[in-house]
Amino acid sequence: MKWDELAKEPCSVARSLAVIGDRWTLMILRDCFLGVRRFEAFQARLGISRTIVADRLKLLTDEGVLRKAAYQDAPVRYEYRLTDKGLALYPVIMAIVNWGDRFYAGEAGPPLLHQHKTCGHDFQPVSVCSECGERLDAREVETRPGPGAVAAA
Repeated sequence: MKWDELAKEPCSVARSLAVIGDRWTLMILRDCFLGVRRFEAFQARLGISRTIVADRLKLLTDEGVLRKAAYQDAPVRYEYRLTDKGLALYPVIMAIVNWGDRFYAGEAGPPLLHQHKTCGHDFQPVSVCSECGERLDAREVETRPGPGAVAAA
C-alpha cells in the first residue's frame, strides 16, 4: 500500500486518510470547527508556510470538505466554510480531541471545554450504537463484509 494510492484502496480508512490523513489538514479542520475561515488566520494560527496552507485548503475544497465563499470584491478574497461533508467530520475531530484530552492534557486538564448549547453542560464525546443507543466498546463490535467489499484474489 503506497501513500499516494490510498484513495484507490478498497478500505474506508485508507480512502479517508487520502483526504484528511495529513497533520496540517487535521489542524486546519480543527480551526474550521473553531470558527476560523480566512487564509491569513489559518497561517497565523498554525505558523506554517503559505504553500502548505494553500495546498491543504485546495485539497479540502477539491474534495468537497470546504467551499470557498467570497468576502471581498476588490481584490477578490475568499473564506473557507465547512460543507455538509466537512461538518460530517465533527465526530472524528471530537474523537481525536477526546483522546488527546484523556492521554495528553496533563495535570492542568484539557485546554478547551466543550459545552452542549442545548442543555448547557460540558460534555465528553461518546460513540453509541445507532440502533440501541448503547455505548460502543471496541471489544463488543465485530465486522463483516459490506456491499462494497472486494473479493479476495
